[in-house]
Amino acid sequence: MARLLDLQDTIAALSSPPGRSARAIVRVSGPQAFALLCQTCPELAPSLAGQARFPRCVDAQVWLPRWSSPIPVMALLAAAPRTYTGQDLVEFHLPGSPPLVEALLNRLFELGARQARAGEFTLRAFMAGKIDLPRAEAILGVIEANDPETLQSALAQLAGGVGRPLHDLRNTLLDLLAQVEAGLDFAEEDLTFIDRSELVRRLAEARNALAELASRLEVRNIPGRPFRVVLVGPPNAGKSSLFNALLGSPAALVSPEAGATRDWIAQRICLQGVEIELIDTAGVNLTASDPLERQAQQRRADALALADLVIDCLPCTDPAFPANTPTPGQTPGLSVWTKADLVPETASPRVAHLTSATTGQGIEELRQALVQQVRNKPAPRSATPHCRQQLLTALTHLDACLALADADTPELLALELRLALEAVGELVGEVHTDDLLDRIFSQFCIGK
Repeated sequence: MARLLDLQDTIAALSSPPGRSARAIVRVSGPQAFALLCQTCPELAPSLAGQARFPRCVDAQVWLPRWSSPIPVMALLAAAPRTYTGQDLVEFHLPGSPPLVEALLNRLFELGARQARAGEFTLRAFMAGKIDLPRAEAILGVIEANDPETLQSALAQLAGGVGRPLHDLRNTLLDLLAQVEAGLDFAEEDLTFIDRSELVRRLAEARNALAELASRLEVRNIPGRPFRVVLVGPPNAGKSSLFNALLGSPAALVSPEAGATRDWIAQRICLQGVEIELIDTAGVNLTASDPLERQAQQRRADALALADLVIDCLPCTDPAFPANTPTPGQTPGLSVWTKADLVPETASPRVAHLTSATTGQGIEELRQALVQQVRNKPAPRSATPHCRQQLLTALTHLDACLALADADTPELLALELRLALEAVGELVGEVHTDDLLDRIFSQFCIGK
């Protein structure tokens, strides 16, 4: 597999979130990392001579072809093997302008760096023995955690909450296997290397420790992204005002004129520890003829394709109110009436989710409904599927060992112990295959 044949290439990628930001981080790892730094920041070459083996943080200027002015950067450099990847490592911290980042990456690629594959920095850390597979999957869990509980669980695993017990368990199983196989080697001698009751006790302890680790991973369900809520409805239905009211801040442009929103706008909000991404879209216009309006409608459709929940909005000023209840499409949705302040209170019927961004009516109730929708969503995939599966495999073999401990079949007992060790060894990095690593690290985003 190509993924494992080029780990000595020098790789580069954007390691901070894409898009506009105050600062962006471009990471470079490999034997040519320092040379690339000197080629992009020529004034650093004399000062780095003979001193690049020490961790440093320096201010510099990157010179790029076709750019008349240099880019101010802060460069962090550290030498192998005392880095995350075990290789020479450089980070460029620069203004978070997408064109600047793209220009720097293109320059690094022109000078010989290769675009990092998804998860390749963490893969290199694993191959260098810096982390084991549970910690690698914990890094993915930290990246994808969207609430305090899952974040704390992932951080505990990253700190060795799973890895350290696995190493101890592997040593225990190695000792037991050595004693069982010694009995096979000296079967003709009147020697006892381990008492049967002691063997059963230690196998049971190992089995219970594995079961506890498997249970710990079972409760970790890390979502891949925030729960996405998309607001849709006709032009001037009050979607942007409702969007701002839910956020508690004026993030979207609001105008009494229809069509103020031409592109979808996304903002994240944390409600009761649950992260939700709200998306405001252009008003529905199925007969749009203007090119910009058609593009806005396509962007609205794109946002709907990403939705976990649709808030279908109609204003209370609609002539059909309240008979024509908004009806969401195939995506799960909530029907919401907006601009309730424009309807006399005596004329307001009892309908679900009657809201006013002006007075705040129904806003808190709608927030509660969103939280309930997230909590009712089926559990997402776990970020630790391989770890949990390998633990269950090891558990199966240890159960077989316990069943064989009272039988006079030491050869079968030794075989089951080896299979349990193989499953645990895969987790701590003693046993691995190319396709296994590809499945695990391809789940990461590029730059991690």
